[in-house]
Amino acid sequence: MAVNKKPILIVEGLFYQDLAIELRGGAISTLTEAGYGHEFIGVPGALEIPTVVAMGIKSEKYAGFIALGCVIRGETSHYDYVAGESIRALQDLAVNKRAAIGTGILTVENADQAWARAARDKGNKGARAAEACLSLIVAQEKLSGK
Repeated sequence: MAVNKKPILIVEGLFYQDLAIELRGGAISTLTEAGYGHEFIGVPGALEIPTVVAMGIKSEKYAGFIALGCVIRGETSHYDYVAGESIRALQDLAVNKRAAIGTGILTVENADQAWARAARDKGNKGARAAEACLSLIVAQEKLSGK
């Protein structure tokens, strides 16, 4: 880990654990290349992710946050609520708390689409979420004069 850098907190919904592991791997590779350490907290699903990010923000221990998970459409409207509310809550935190949050919660129709986005040799959305988080940290530093 680079000197004087707070770690990044990765918060991950584990409902689809195999996808979660792949997303996390992409994020960790990107953080390591950038010289950031990380901590990881797993939660049952996407709806729990914003709560843990909010707790992390309050702790002031982290430079930024990466939210990872997957919501796959099912037979009911539950998908719409989980996907919409988890993303909305993260965006509210990012704007209202001015937090560097890279969001990598996949919202897809089926497992094939999820894997096309999660796989490190394909979409690598875990890495993309880490890159977004890091770019927001840079913006914070520039705007705060640090």
